[in-house]
Amino acid sequence: MSLSKFDSQDTGIPKWQIALSVGGAIIIGAGFYYFYLNRDSEIKKSGKPKSKPPPSSLSEDKSIESDADLSPLGRAQASKNKGNKYFKVGKYEEAIKCYDEAIEICPPDNKTDLSTFYQNRAAAYEQLKNWENVMRDCTAALELNSRYIKALQRRAKACEILKDLEQSLEDLTSVCILESFQNQGTLIHVDRVLKDIGVQRAKEAMATKEIFLPSRYYIKSYFDSFIEDPIFTSLCKEKEGDIDESEQQLEKNATNNGYLKAKQYLQEGKYSEIEECCSNELSNPLSSHVAESLLLRATIDFLKTDYKRAMQDLSKLIDMKDLSLKIKVNALIKRGTIYMHTDNLSSCLQDFRNAREMDPTNSDVYHHLGQIYLLVGNMDGATDNFNLAVKAQYKLSNCNYPEIIAHQKDQNADLTYFLHKFEDVIKSFPKCSECYMLYAQVLCDQEKFEEADKQYAKAIEVDPDNPTNYWKGDLDASKKMIMKALELDDKCELAYENLATIEVQTGNLKRGVELFEKAIYLAKTEMEMAHLYSLHSAAISQLKVVDKLGLSLSTIE
Repeated sequence: MSLSKFDSQDTGIPKWQIALSVGGAIIIGAGFYYFYLNRDSEIKKSGKPKSKPPPSSLSEDKSIESDADLSPLGRAQASKNKGNKYFKVGKYEEAIKCYDEAIEICPPDNKTDLSTFYQNRAAAYEQLKNWENVMRDCTAALELNSRYIKALQRRAKACEILKDLEQSLEDLTSVCILESFQNQGTLIHVDRVLKDIGVQRAKEAMATKEIFLPSRYYIKSYFDSFIEDPIFTSLCKEKEGDIDESEQQLEKNATNNGYLKAKQYLQEGKYSEIEECCSNELSNPLSSHVAESLLLRATIDFLKTDYKRAMQDLSKLIDMKDLSLKIKVNALIKRGTIYMHTDNLSSCLQDFRNAREMDPTNSDVYHHLGQIYLLVGNMDGATDNFNLAVKAQYKLSNCNYPEIIAHQKDQNADLTYFLHKFEDVIKSFPKCSECYMLYAQVLCDQEKFEEADKQYAKAIEVDPDNPTNYWKGDLDASKKMIMKALELDDKCELAYENLATIEVQTGNLKRGVELFEKAIYLAKTEMEMAHLYSLHSAAISQLKVVDKLGLSLSTIE
């Protein structure tokens, strides 16, 4: 399965795609924004003075007497100023009493001043970590002044701590818009909240996710990612007429509409028929294709994201005695990948270690382990394993060696070097559409659009049935090509995501939300789903804020 469209660290993120992507650059446009989910930077927080025991009474402050002749607003402001002095020296409880007084005295018509008093009291409650009162006072301040940035920021923090992530995101989105997306600290805060929302919603959704096969192209790509797959190896032998007599003898006990039929469906691309045939074969006590049927059925279940059943078949297979080496190694690779998708990295790596020890020259082990390391952000591990796959004479039509080049380029390495590397890889793999796609996306990043267009055209020429090739930097052209991709494959998750991105970029937030929902439905892993839910939540939040603040999308710059 090709993973080069995904980012290394987080949630199935397209690394180079020109789209509203968590993991892409922050771009300001009509009704949209990008967020970095893979940054390491953190908000720099200024130190706060420690709280000191409050004095027993405010009556000792003789300045109160001089306030008697002031207007109600003047007295309220004097109380606020006194509270600010207490705040600065860490006497937060005394500061709160002063802000209480200011709020009580202030005429209700003075909304701006009153909102300031509430916000200041919220700041004092924040120092005492009284987050419920922080949220209450910030809400009061915002009811008086809906564009009060300090109150929005403070409530967002309180809501995040109190796990009201949707409200936190909405407040941060308001701040982003009001600050014209210029405050780096706010953008980093948004990143964090979006990550948490995506992970939380994906976990909930995966528990009830409908099980179904992905698109035919995705399935074919996954099978193509193995060059030592024992089932496909036997299919290739059949095509070449290279079947020995012992294999023909074994097939005498085969079940009608069983494993042999499943292999035929596999060859014909009729993937939905395979599982039943494998089950038929396994019900035959005389079957000589138990291992192959278990492996093929487990693979189909894995692709359907029925991880529990796939894991059962693979574990049963791995524990079998006198099992073919290639079948066992293939099963270990697939079980290891399932462990990765179910957040069990240690078991995942153990299965890959076992597979490598059993078959150290098997390029499939290194290729798929490289992808695992890529997903967890271990660039050194990914580089080593992709190189080992190449050395093991890895000759897949869908070469994944360019993936690591793209990721290394992203680590501030010399661009010219990596552009030359892409050219070298394309010479080695001239039939790999992914090479052209990645190269084109790097060229787009460098604003070399004419050269990029040529590479996009080559990718489509090499593999016209691959829907993921129908993506270009120009938005109008991209939209038409993505629609073409969906005609080829109406289950192409990436096409829906890219189309949603374009709609959001051009201000069509509602349509973008609808398309993100289609992509979420088709997501195959929890990481992909978390990524998509982050984008979906960002678009919904912006819709709410634009409506609440009475803004037009065209005014957001």
